[in-house]
Formats: sequence, C-alpha cells, structure tokens
Amino acid sequence: RTTTRLADLPGIFADGEAWKCGNPQKSVYDVDVLGSPVGEGALFVGVTHLRAGNVGDEFFMTRGHFHQRREQGEVYFGLRGCGLVLLQTEAGDARLEQVTAGSVHIIPPFTAHRLINTGNETLSSLAVWPSIAGHDYAALAEGFTLRIFASGEGYEVRHG
Repeated sequence: RTTTRLADLPGIFADGEAWKCGNPQKSVYDVDVLGSPVGEGALFVGVTHLRAGNVGDEFFMTRGHFHQRREQGEVYFGLRGCGLVLLQTEAGDARLEQVTAGSVHIIPPFTAHRLINTGNETLSSLAVWPSIAGHDYAALAEGFTLRIFASGEGYEVRHG
C-alpha cells in the first residue's frame, strides 16, 4: 500500500495558503497494487482509495499523470463513493466523467487522468493498465486545465 499525504502534493491545489495550513500528515489517498511482472502484455491492477475532503474549497484529488508511454491506455472501474475522473489530452482539451459504484471509464492513449472525490465518503476505483505504461507527473507541472470546487449545487468546474 502506498499512502499519499497532503505534504506529498505541493502545487496540486489552487489555494496554496490553505494547503500550507492543512495537516501535512493527513492521508489524502492510498493505492494498493497487485504485483505483476513488467513486460509486454503484462497488466497492473490497483485500487485507489481517495478520501473525502477539501483544501480550501477544492476537493481532494489524486496527483494525476500521463503515462510515460503515451500510447498506453487504462481502465477505471468505480467501486464505491462518488466523484469524477478528469481526462485531459496533451493539447489541454479536458472532460469529466462521473465515477460511481459500477461505472466503467476508458482512459484513452495520450490522455492524462486524475480522480476527484466530490462526495462525503471514500471514493474507491479499481484501475487496470499495462505494466509498461509508466507514469509521467512532470508533464503536468502546470496542472490540469480544469479544477473542481465545492458549491451549493455539489461542485463547480473552473478553468485552471
């Protein structure tokens, strides 16, 4: 199990002051990955458990990433809770899909992805991806083009 804490997410949330004031040891999400060999045709299977919470008015989210091998896709299966998967192309075109128990999401090749918990309980999602895909976090140093904030209607989408 890998745990990502608030301190591990500098620059991810829009409100840097709220992030600094948060408990740096607060667990934001855990990822459990089933071990698998790395090689052509091999798959990783993992479950992300993204806690409910906010930094300022922005919902907890995963760091998000492209694959190092951009041509590799991924599949998400919603297990529990409710939230969103944010998908963004290299050109910056972004869209959102609702994640709920039983939902299925195809993450196309050449697409960055991030989970966002818009609910009041842990959002859990199972992912399956090629073991050769790798992760590229640096490509998103400037962030995604969309941000999701709490509002009276549930959530509000704002541009970057």
